Amino acid sequence: MNAQILSSFRNLIKKEPSSQGPAFADTHPDFEIIALGTRSGVIDGNLTSYMVRPLGRNEAVLCDAGTLGHGLKIAEQKGSLDDIPIMPDSSLSRAGHVLKQTVRAYLISHPHLDHIAGLVLASPDDTPKPIYGLPSTLNALSSHLFNNEIWGNQGNRGAEPAIGKYSYQDMESGVAQTIAKSDLTIRAWPLKHGPMTSTAFLIETNGKAVLYLGDTEADKPENGEQKLHELWEAIAPLVKEQRLKAIVMEATYTNDHPENALAGHMTPEHVLQSLRDLALVCGGRHYVRGLKVLITHVKETFHMTENPVTHIARELNDGNDMGIYFLMAKQGESYLV
Repeated sequence: MNAQILSSFRNLIKKEPSSQGPAFADTHPDFEIIALGTRSGVIDGNLTSYMVRPLGRNEAVLCDAGTLGHGLKIAEQKGSLDDIPIMPDSSLSRAGHVLKQTVRAYLISHPHLDHIAGLVLASPDDTPKPIYGLPSTLNALSSHLFNNEIWGNQGNRGAEPAIGKYSYQDMESGVAQTIAKSDLTIRAWPLKHGPMTSTAFLIETNGKAVLYLGDTEADKPENGEQKLHELWEAIAPLVKEQRLKAIVMEATYTNDHPENALAGHMTPEHVLQSLRDLALVCGGRHYVRGLKVLITHVKETFHMTENPVTHIARELNDGNDMGIYFLMAKQGESYLV
């Protein structure tokens, strides 16, 4: 990484406790990303969930919801919700206000439990909201989750009686939709995640954007599988015009994990190779220099080895020949981008 760029970004990182400032602050931020859950594997209280909020506005979307209520409580304890306005003289905690009033919609990348468990558990106390996703994801939620067997049908389709608290909003690849009661526009593209389809969501407002990728695997051009390449082609104009403020992207396993045991996930080398492809699509590595990439979904383990977050961070930075700024997501922390 260019030493001058690295130095300038390091000066932006807040070393104090989160109650005194965000974990990361851009010089000219447009969004706040709050990590409600960041891991995968055996940590059932810290599963993938990210709140994306335009700065200065009491509206947000939740990208996946593996951990929701617990994640909001952790974020409240760390001070990451402090600048979100709440109703005066209310009996609700700040975390409760954010759940019921600030979060305007859920963007669900795929129906694996580590991406939806928090949504299920919080649903009885939630307020009516839309759930956006590709049809395959929403069909799985309505047929196999909110089906009055696994859980009461909180949706507006499927098994009767249907409570209708959540309205399913089917998305088409690359087609923009505006979230009701907000100024947020979203688009979705399919990703390959083993035998199933996952999703990338682009959240836009006032000409700026954040890109969130659900679980994904590396492209395999020899098999005709290039979902990430197709995504990069779609969002390249935003990168070239410096309107993409951050990417949230997985690196689940370390580089020494066997390829045949990745289960549709990425290693640091896969992440780096894919981002090199993004640079190529944009027309050169200078277009991605300084791009913020928030790394998520690191697999937790019971093995007494080096912390996998530390290991993956080192592998990403050791191979970083593009000047990309990698951030390792931490539960409850706020990132201003």
